[in-house]
Amino acid sequence: DISPLLKDPVAFRTLIDLLEDHVRASFPKIDIIAGLDSRGFLIGPPLAQRLGIGFVPIRKKGKLPGPTESVSYALEYGKAELEIQSDAVEPGQKVVIVDDLLATGGTMCAACELLKRLKAEILECLVIIELKLLKGSEKLNSIPFYSLLQYD
Repeated sequence: DISPLLKDPVAFRTLIDLLEDHVRASFPKIDIIAGLDSRGFLIGPPLAQRLGIGFVPIRKKGKLPGPTESVSYALEYGKAELEIQSDAVEPGQKVVIVDDLLATGGTMCAACELLKRLKAEILECLVIIELKLLKGSEKLNSIPFYSLLQYD
């Protein structure tokens, strides 16, 4: 739960500072931050603004206007669907995907699939918290992954 971070302006600023430092040190060239519905929407825009780049939302089905790409994926308790606007990124654009938490990895993998369909270059999947016991990062295969905090 990142609610305490969001309530505390100093803690939230520090979080964005840490993420910005990591992205700047790791990727000299980046075009877009993509944020996952819904907490990635809280982290992604301030990070993108700091980096001087755009932000793209990846949302639950039916929430985005215009033509979209869609992918279904399995959850621990059923199925879900994610969408991205068809013109959200251009082929070859360099993207970092952000979210608050990586658990089983299903949502993050679905987001990667959507960006691959749009021919984006995924530089990294970036989260605040990783639940290592659930081994979600293993599902990302060869896509680089980074988490600030890890719990077993």
